[in-house]
Amino acid sequence: MAQTRRRLRSSTVVLGGMGVLAAALTSCGSDPDRRCVDRDSYDYLDGYKIVADKNCKSSGTTSGSVGKGGVSRVDADWYYDADVSDGYADYGTFSRSEAVDRGGFGCSGSSGG
Repeated sequence: MAQTRRRLRSSTVVLGGMGVLAAALTSCGSDPDRRCVDRDSYDYLDGYKIVADKNCKSSGTTSGSVGKGGVSRVDADWYYDADVSDGYADYGTFSRSEAVDRGGFGCSGSSGG
């Protein structure tokens, strides 16, 4: 029996490789998991207190709400790829680009809920 080998053209290999790369890039979202936290609320045991997303409309803003006791200030910012437990987030980063680099291709290592 004569065996015949079929040689793949280099363009076929390159195009196939590009397809695999495209699938890997699109399989994960480009945004890492994030939580809006009060930067001034850090607790050694719990981490940062999670606040309403409306406080983080733009990164690093200080927002406040008027209550019976006056104005309550929140130094809110997005906190990425954190471990979340009981209203607190810890072991994350305030740098979005660092969070994307950590997860590889934008994949988040943790899931929020």
